[in-house]
Amino acid sequence: MEAIVLNRSQARKIILHAAGLSKKEQFGTGIEAVYKVIDHLGYIQLDTNYVVERAHHHAIFTRVPDYQTEWLSTLGEHGDVFEYFTSDAGFLPMPDFRFSLPVKKAFATKGSSLTKRESDLMKQILNQVERDGAVMVGDFENDRVEASSGWWDWRPAKVALERLYFQGKLMISRNSAFQKVYHLPLDVVPPDTDQTMPTDEEYARYVIQRTLGALGISAVKEMAWRSRRVKGNLVKKELDKMLQAGEVKTVIVDGVKGPLYMLSDTDVNLNIEDEVFILSPFDILNVFRSRLKDFFDFDYQIECFVPAPKRKFGYFSLPIISGERFIARMDAKADRKKKTLIIHNLHFESIDIDMQTIDKLIDNLKEFILFNKCRDVIFIKSNRNDLLKLISEAFF
Repeated sequence: MEAIVLNRSQARKIILHAAGLSKKEQFGTGIEAVYKVIDHLGYIQLDTNYVVERAHHHAIFTRVPDYQTEWLSTLGEHGDVFEYFTSDAGFLPMPDFRFSLPVKKAFATKGSSLTKRESDLMKQILNQVERDGAVMVGDFENDRVEASSGWWDWRPAKVALERLYFQGKLMISRNSAFQKVYHLPLDVVPPDTDQTMPTDEEYARYVIQRTLGALGISAVKEMAWRSRRVKGNLVKKELDKMLQAGEVKTVIVDGVKGPLYMLSDTDVNLNIEDEVFILSPFDILNVFRSRLKDFFDFDYQIECFVPAPKRKFGYFSLPIISGERFIARMDAKADRKKKTLIIHNLHFESIDIDMQTIDKLIDNLKEFILFNKCRDVIFIKSNRNDLLKLISEAFF
């Protein structure tokens, strides 16, 4: 089948629409819109970093401006979404539950090398949950034999709980303090949920469709990332079948190395509104750095994983996009005691930015401040003092 040829502007519009960023309120408002976001993207990445509001809440707020953080818990309590670890930890729509089963099977297979002590502890904890109900790590005494060597050095009970979660024998909800509560699956998954193990072919097609649905245009490596927990998967083989059947098309984008793919029913003549969005580093648009470079000429790295002396823009810089262009990155921290958002660095890209865009950035920033339960803002520095002055004057 002949490839679809696109310029980069067309490709960017497809990508932004797929990401839910083609306009404000692309999915509407209210808790119904929150479910639509998760169902459309197939996955909202979870992160515990609390410098600003956590990444999963931030990603939803970007798309649903009236978002209340408790709505995500409500959807979980109602059995509409569930938390699991696929490529990374995140929230998925409950109808996708059966496609988490191959990942759980893969984790269970890895567990075959457990010591007897580890295996016995897992059985003991599972028996306790079956007998007495949901548990938390704090319900178990400190069973560490040796002193901790760091935050990553979990206690045996914590390790056992996480293994049971990865293997699907337990599932997770979150309390108001964002602590994990471990349940039996039957207490979390609605009884009418399809829990049949997909075939290898079904799982591969699911990965392809979900990846292309959320990314718009994708290379095989992004599909491989989503399916990386399931070794020997059939993604490449099923992709070839879908190409032959006309369900997927090959895409050629000027200046971008291929092969690239998109779903056949993708609209290639999309328009997007010139809105400004302050994005989470873990937003679906940002998680693949090479795509940002290839399609948006934006070289981005979250620098909380970079040693302090080597950071260029700050510990937790948030990408800011306007229409098709990334215009800035903002290193911010919410001081919750003082109810102040501290913007350590507002670094603008080397592009022309008009006043209309600055006005939209100001409006977006005001919403972001309130979303972080802050009342005030402090600006520390910027590479564009002229723009910083204009923005600052809107707050003081």
